[in-house]
Amino acid sequence: MDIKLSQCFIAVDDHDKALAFYRDVLGLEVRNDVAFEGMRWVTVGSPSQPDVEIVLEPPLADPNASPADRQAMAELLAKGMLRGVIFTTDDCDAAFERISKAGGEVLQEPVDQPYGVRDCAFRDPSGNMLRFNQPRKQ
Repeated sequence: MDIKLSQCFIAVDDHDKALAFYRDVLGLEVRNDVAFEGMRWVTVGSPSQPDVEIVLEPPLADPNASPADRQAMAELLAKGMLRGVIFTTDDCDAAFERISKAGGEVLQEPVDQPYGVRDCAFRDPSGNMLRFNQPRKQ
């Protein structure tokens, strides 16, 4: 039996701002951008990983969620308290330069970590933490 990752989800509070960041700054390609049952289904992905998509969705996409739950999730997103994503890159420093020059909110400049990667971190326009890891050369 073979199991692979197909999709993962990132909460966003504005699809257009998210698309501008993930597409224009990070260079991901837009795979889907369609209206679906009163919502917007947007997926992006790396050209080098055609089988993996990132779904950009509202903080609480469950149509049965209460207004209080929606508000609580929106507040957590605004505080940057929802889980982020870790990307792999072959050049952490170049990724840092590109993203920071494009106005990305820097959380951590590139640094060699004791667990074997060089990485940096940013917040996306919705407040999610994104890390960019480069495996250290042996």
